[in-house]
Amino acid sequence: MIDAYEDFLAAFPEYASTHEIDALRVREYRRLDDQHHAYLDYTGGSLHAESQVLEHAALLNEHVYGNPHSASPSSHRMTSLVEEARRAVLEWFNAPPDEYAAIFTANATGALKHVGESYPFSQGTQLLLTADNHNSVNGIREFARAKGAPVDYAPLTIPDLRIDRAQLDGMLAAPSTGPGLLAFPAQSNFTGVRHPLDLVDLAHARGWDVLLDAAAFVPTNHLDLSAVKPDFVCVSFYKMFGYPTGVGCLLARSKVLATLRRPWFAGGTVNFATVSGRACILSPGEAGFEDGTLNYLAIPAVEIGLRHLRSVGLDVIHTRVRTLTGWLLQRLVDLQHSNGHHMVRIYGPTTTDSRGGTITLNFYDPEGHLLDYRRVEEMAGAQGISLRTGCFCNPGAGETAEGINESDVRAALELDANMNLARFLELVTSRGGKSAGAIRVSFGLVSNFADAYRFIQFAESLRDQTRLAIGSGTCDIEAGRIIRDGS
Repeated sequence: MIDAYEDFLAAFPEYASTHEIDALRVREYRRLDDQHHAYLDYTGGSLHAESQVLEHAALLNEHVYGNPHSASPSSHRMTSLVEEARRAVLEWFNAPPDEYAAIFTANATGALKHVGESYPFSQGTQLLLTADNHNSVNGIREFARAKGAPVDYAPLTIPDLRIDRAQLDGMLAAPSTGPGLLAFPAQSNFTGVRHPLDLVDLAHARGWDVLLDAAAFVPTNHLDLSAVKPDFVCVSFYKMFGYPTGVGCLLARSKVLATLRRPWFAGGTVNFATVSGRACILSPGEAGFEDGTLNYLAIPAVEIGLRHLRSVGLDVIHTRVRTLTGWLLQRLVDLQHSNGHHMVRIYGPTTTDSRGGTITLNFYDPEGHLLDYRRVEEMAGAQGISLRTGCFCNPGAGETAEGINESDVRAALELDANMNLARFLELVTSRGGKSAGAIRVSFGLVSNFADAYRFIQFAESLRDQTRLAIGSGTCDIEAGRIIRDGS
C-alpha cells in the first residue's frame, strides 16, 4: 500500500493538509482500526467520536433533568439546554434568528413530513420535484395529490444525472394561481451530485417556495442561510457527526412557516385546547411543530456534536473527502477484466466536479453481465468493509440512469402485484441488463486512504468474476459509463 499511497499523494498533494484527521481517528475513533474495519457508509450515517458520548453522559449525570414542558427546576434546566442547542443550530447554519426557526424533529423525514402535511397545496398550488430526490421528499406528493395539487418531476441529464436546468427553467415558469413548492436535494444521496443552490433564487424570482433537502450535503459542506435562503431545510444530525440518532431539524423561514396549516394538534404544540369548545390555538413558531415530548435528553448532544465538527473543520473534512473520492473514481473507471472490458459502471459524474463523496456503482462480468450487488455486499462484509446496496430510497435517479421507464415498471407490477426491490431487480434485469439497485461507497468525517485502498483491493478481486452474474442482458461499459445500442 505504501507505493499506492505515495502515488495518491503525488496526484492529490492537498490530502497532506488534512493530517489532523489521522490523529483524530487514532484518538477518538480507534475502534475502526482496532477492528480492521473499513467504514464506507457515511451517507447512511456518520460515526461518533468517543468524547461526544462521554461529554454527553457526564452532562446528564451532573444534574436532574425533567420534561421541559414545565416551570420546575428540573424542567427549567432542561429547557435551557434545549434552547442552547437551538441557538447553536441556527448559528452553525448562519441562519438569522429573526428570519429562521429551528424545529427539532425525530429525523430529516420528520421534518419533511411537517412540510408535506401542512403546506397549503391546492388545485392551483403545485408541487415540483426533481427526479433525483429521496423518498422522504417524494412522499410529499401524496399530501399534494390529496389536496388536488398538480405534481410534476423535473428530469435529469444523462449520463451525469444532474438536474436538467433548461427543463426546470421552463417548468418553473408554468402558470400557477398560487406559490408552488419546489423540492430538490443540495447533494444527491444516490450519485453525490451537488445541485446548484442558485436554483433557490431562481425559484423565488418565479414566485415559488423552496424546500432544500440538505441531509447529504451538510456533513461535508457549509450551508450559509444568510446567503442562500430556501424556505425549508431538512437535516439529520447523525449524518453530520454520528451521535445522537433520533434528532433532526427543520429550518424554516418564519414568514413562510406562518402560512402552514397543520391538520392536527398534539401535546406541546398548543397554547390552548378545549374539549367542551372543540377548539385549539396552535403555539407560534417552532413550538407549534414540536409534537409531544421532545427527545430532550438527546438534544444537548447536538450542540456537543456541532462543537466537535467545528474543532475538526468542515473545510478540512471537505478536502479529505474530495481527494479520496477523486482517487477512487479514477481507479474504478480504470478497472478492466483480462479481456479488456471495463469492470465498473459509475452512476453520475466520474470526476469530483460539483459532486460529493458518494460513489454509486455496479460491477459487470467480462461479457457485460451485471453482477449481483447483494452478493457483492455480502462478500465485502466478510472482509470487514461496510458499504450499502439497494436503491438508497432514491428510485428516480436510478431509474433515469438505467433507462427504466413507465412501461418497465408497469410490466413488472403486472407480473407481481406484491412488488419488492429484490423481485423488481429480477424482473428488470431480464429486460436488457437493467438494474434496479446498485452499490454505494461514501466517505466522511474520518475516512482515510487505507479505507479507499481496501475497497479497490476488494474490487480488483472481482476481476474475471462470472459466478455472481445475474440476468441474460448485457451492457457495454466505457470509462465508467454505460453504452447501450451504440449510444
